[in-house]
Amino acid sequence: MAELPLPIETSRLRLRLLAPEDLGALHAIQSREDVTRWLYWGPRSEAEVRAAIDSHIARARDEPDKGVVLGVEHAGTLVGTVSLALGPPEHRQGELGFIFHPDHQGRGYATEAAAAMLALAFGPYGLHRVHGRLEPRNAASAAVLARLGMRHEAHLVENEWVDGEWQSESVYALLAREWREQARG
Repeated sequence: MAELPLPIETSRLRLRLLAPEDLGALHAIQSREDVTRWLYWGPRSEAEVRAAIDSHIARARDEPDKGVVLGVEHAGTLVGTVSLALGPPEHRQGELGFIFHPDHQGRGYATEAAAAMLALAFGPYGLHRVHGRLEPRNAASAAVLARLGMRHEAHLVENEWVDGEWQSESVYALLAREWREQARG
């Protein structure tokens, strides 16, 4: 794998590795019930966010072949994160994820950051396929994946017990050749 071209600058955003100084901003995001509603974990304490940041920093340094979590800045303010988790190398697949503070949602930042992450996935990481999974009731995230050109591949009905209820799962995906065709078109 080639070295990652970080930070990544888009028209409005800066994507960069996380740092310990991000604790306050990330805690302000990850401690909110409205943010964690569709995640596999609930609102996090400051200590839990600190542990997550430390884990992401160590992973970027020691295990870059497992993927990366990047902080997303707008005008110098950390507004969210975007992630790419990599599967077994022989399959060349990854999972795209993103989390944004509600004050910064609805402005296209998630789509812009995720598009930059797809370029990273299909460029330096050399992936064949990237997918995103979500609870179908998370309509805003589903819309982001659709805007990225990801195809809706599956709808699993009540396949997981999460937060005291049966939840369903939608899977969206994009192949490298499809991404290249979109870039050309």
